[in-house]
Amino acid sequence: MGTNVILASEAIKRAPKLFGVKTGVPGLDELFWITEINESTGEIIKKPLGGYPFGSVMNITGLPDTGKSLMAEQFAVTQAAEGWPVIFVTVESPAEYIARGLELRAKGLGIDWLEIEDRIAIIDVASNDTLRENVKELSRTISDAMKIFKPKPAKNVVIDSITGLFEHMEVMARKIVRVLFNTMKNLRVTALFISQKRSSHEEESAEAAGGLAVSHIVDGTIVLSKKLITHKWETETFRLPLGNVLRTLRIDGCRLSGHDSNTHVMRITETGIVEVGPTLAEYISKGWK
Repeated sequence: MGTNVILASEAIKRAPKLFGVKTGVPGLDELFWITEINESTGEIIKKPLGGYPFGSVMNITGLPDTGKSLMAEQFAVTQAAEGWPVIFVTVESPAEYIARGLELRAKGLGIDWLEIEDRIAIIDVASNDTLRENVKELSRTISDAMKIFKPKPAKNVVIDSITGLFEHMEVMARKIVRVLFNTMKNLRVTALFISQKRSSHEEESAEAAGGLAVSHIVDGTIVLSKKLITHKWETETFRLPLGNVLRTLRIDGCRLSGHDSNTHVMRITETGIVEVGPTLAEYISKGWK
């Protein structure tokens, strides 16, 4: 056969093992699962995966202040605490500010920052026009950064935000995302791409800057949204006072594992930690216990 044609029996031998990579977000790990067949009964069994599927590229999208960057930072410090180094590509803020945010997220999760700070490498694209405008050079830089960790190589990459790489040239979005997606697959890492919505986008959709370029290419998308409580009936329905914000999270799809497709209530604690709670229907009926 040609070099671009391969039997599934051969391709499966090259596939990475499927297991969960801890998200660092309380309540989120349980929303991914796999199915197995009981050989004796033929029954299909659903088993929790315990996190993002290893080797997946997940897109987290939402309007400003919905918790996207917090989730990215929680993932990074959690994986570092597990002993797995992380490459954090910052496109929006300089490296020193990202480092401070990571330190705060570690403290909020009860993780000793001094034990993990050398397991996170920050690539400062925000301060480097060359990397921001040349996606192939950025891919090479990410690949080179993987090698600095010993004895364990980096197995996780965060890009916050990927939409910052094609601002003012959204027609290039699909090409830029495809290059970085392929890089993540070649490196065999689990990756988070953070993407920004425009004010004209529907909050519950997977669309972001660049249209559906990100969500069409990646392995899965998590949509974050928020609703300001402004009417009396909303206070009764959503159990929140006037002026408060109801935050929600929904997994919009995942190619590599099963997932809960319900809309879940989420919150950002006083210590700046994102937590995922019950489904919206359960919350309206029984509250967050």
